[in-house]
Amino acid sequence: MIAEETSLLSQTRAYAESVLGQISPDYTYHNLSHTQAVVEFADEIAVQEGLLDTDRETVLIAAWLHDVGYRKSCDNHEAIGVDMARPFLIEHSVPTDRIEQVVRCIEATRMPQNPRGDRLAAVLCDADMGHLAASDFAERSEMLRKELKQTGVKIGKKKWLKKTAELIEHHEYFTAYARQTFEPRKVANLARLQRQIAEQKDDDKDEIGWPDERADVDPKAEKGKSRRPERGVETMFRLTSQNHFQLSAMADTKANIMISINTIVVSLVLSILLRKLEEWPMLTLPTALLTITCVLATVLAVLATRPNVTTGRFSRADIENKTANLLFFGNFHRMELDDYEWGMRHMMNDADFLYSSMTRDIYYLGKVLGRKYKLLRWSYTVFMVGFVLSVLAFAGAAYLSR
Repeated sequence: MIAEETSLLSQTRAYAESVLGQISPDYTYHNLSHTQAVVEFADEIAVQEGLLDTDRETVLIAAWLHDVGYRKSCDNHEAIGVDMARPFLIEHSVPTDRIEQVVRCIEATRMPQNPRGDRLAAVLCDADMGHLAASDFAERSEMLRKELKQTGVKIGKKKWLKKTAELIEHHEYFTAYARQTFEPRKVANLARLQRQIAEQKDDDKDEIGWPDERADVDPKAEKGKSRRPERGVETMFRLTSQNHFQLSAMADTKANIMISINTIVVSLVLSILLRKLEEWPMLTLPTALLTITCVLATVLAVLATRPNVTTGRFSRADIENKTANLLFFGNFHRMELDDYEWGMRHMMNDADFLYSSMTRDIYYLGKVLGRKYKLLRWSYTVFMVGFVLSVLAFAGAAYLSR
């Protein structure tokens, strides 16, 4: 705890204690005790990292508020916590930019943690995982396992120890102080954990999964019901979007090539051949044919790359009806930030809405690509046929003029 608590920090602590004091007793880990420990870790790291007093206070505010979302649900509690923290901070006249910094810190603690180069968020992320280096790590870990079991996730002791060891092995602290001070303690805890694993017998009758497999699921009800492979779905969406963007970039490159070639040809025709038509009137038809070909091919290539920007607005009714695609800039570029953030939080809290938005985004990207490649095909076809006919016309004119 900081030596001298500011008025805002004191009010934040009181609010967090009030909220966390109302959460279900099933949360044996994510409770007020955990939050108090995170605040202490955050203060220790902030001091050692040399944060300014204002930044230090901001981190501690975020630390007090980072788990208040558990008051309503453990699922997506970071977003819920942000929705609870924002009106509290606004009520206490906290500046908008500082509120957004607190929000970024809280959102960065979502697993896997990602402070995105934000120094204050990195401090909170390391504080949130400070228990990995704590002397009472084993007790805290067991409290977390107990919490998961009481909230419907049944995990065997040995599997829990193995998964916890894997978490520690892959975890990295973000701040220099945590890497220097917490890391050696974390490694020592890992060594003790590995000794426990070696001593643990393979007789966990309740060991059925981690941690998405629910103990209260009826096997008969689940028989024949396919489980959605979330990671596979996300990988599919990511790869499909990347492929669409790469194809779009290829189409734009092809269109630019066609535009460049044809504009050069037209420039040469206008600057050189037009002057010679009085001397060589037999070249009039081939010149006109070549010019028309280049112009048509250029127009088709330009149409293929011409952007089509939509209204840039959506209503709250569109969000409620799940008809707005918030992933495409054309649907929100004229919106206010607060309305867009509200829409995004609403979408992120609804998995079906999120996946349907991603599906629509890919679908309309495909529609745009279909139009681009259709126009490009016509552009290249016109250029190919017109260029061949123009060359033949020039050859015929040259033959007849002998």
